[in-house]
Amino acid sequence: MTERCDLLITNVHAATMDPSLPGAYGAIEDAAVAVTGNRIVWIGPRRELPETAADQIVDGEGQWLTPGLIDCHTHLVYGGHRAGEFARRLGGESYEDLARAGGGILSTVRSTRAASAADLYRSAEPRLKALIREGVTTVEIKSGYGLDLDTELKQLRVARRLAQHHPVNVTTTCLAAHALPPEYDGRADDYIALVCDEILPAVAKEQLADAVDMFCENIAFSVEQCQRVIDAAHRLDLPVKVHAEQLASTGATRMAARASALSVDHIEYITDEDVAAMAESGTAAVLLPGAFYTLKETRVPPVDKLRAAGVPMAISTDLNPGTCPIASLRLMMNMSCNLFGLTPAEALAGVTRAAARALGICCSRGVLRAGLRADMVLWPMESPDQLAYELGALQPADVFFGGRHVTAG
Repeated sequence: MTERCDLLITNVHAATMDPSLPGAYGAIEDAAVAVTGNRIVWIGPRRELPETAADQIVDGEGQWLTPGLIDCHTHLVYGGHRAGEFARRLGGESYEDLARAGGGILSTVRSTRAASAADLYRSAEPRLKALIREGVTTVEIKSGYGLDLDTELKQLRVARRLAQHHPVNVTTTCLAAHALPPEYDGRADDYIALVCDEILPAVAKEQLADAVDMFCENIAFSVEQCQRVIDAAHRLDLPVKVHAEQLASTGATRMAARASALSVDHIEYITDEDVAAMAESGTAAVLLPGAFYTLKETRVPPVDKLRAAGVPMAISTDLNPGTCPIASLRLMMNMSCNLFGLTPAEALAGVTRAAARALGICCSRGVLRAGLRADMVLWPMESPDQLAYELGALQPADVFFGGRHVTAG
């Protein structure tokens, strides 16, 4: 009996990133992939493909097919820019110096509060398109440049609207606990009360966030204050993520692991105890080499220990106006290898399988497997190692978003 499907891709090599398959990439050479609706219904060696009729057949011409890339940590919607701070850092001022002087995050807060929703959409759209051109089919977008109810909602609504007009899945995260707004100077506990009692409930009521994040550092909020945010998120049935251990060891990672956080992000200063806690809880580590590079940091995340403990290592752009104004996930793959010591296969896993884990969506995407969403990218290359190695000229040949052929960017 002849099977039917909507889309059949043949004559490809598939880097499935499925850990149940052998090899670092879970590769299937000379593969075929059948799609019905927005799901993969069959994938395997072409010689094993059942007799199949398809509405559309794509000859992959011996190229490589990967899952759609996932950028799991961005601050993509914001007002203004901070090029002046870039120049000041080059002159010797530190990120902490700028933040304590009213620059840094608070500079972007002022610009974002002043911008209309239309302004924020127009400025965010080119950044999103740059990611899509590189084969990104899922992107997380955080709020956190409002630090008041109206602007936090405005950011999240813009993020949702971007997904309505572009071939990309957007997951949204409320990062209201990002910095202390100037009107709450000296009253951090009162601001945390606002986040917990007003901002998060309003966000949940409008279903504007898929998760809640917080910045747990000595220039932001304490472990105790972040625990209050975690408790509030859990009361609203929202999963949590934590910016932690970027500038110092605080104990935030262990707090996040106890809360079964989806991810802990940055983590340059995590300890052996932190690594063990993440491994036990299943919390993903999100590595952000672009911020490490921009800030000229020297403390490297303990990749060998994370690897040995089996902690999933995701990679993301951290796209933001201050510490990583770089809209290139492929560049982050390269940096993770050159700066942090990942292998090219780990880098691809970091922007597919592990990134899906960091967003809590690994049941639907991140690998090429029957039953999962058909977000796929076809690359004109001879080896998947090239994705972390070759920048600029190597671009997607085709992108399939939910099984639908789209034009990248």
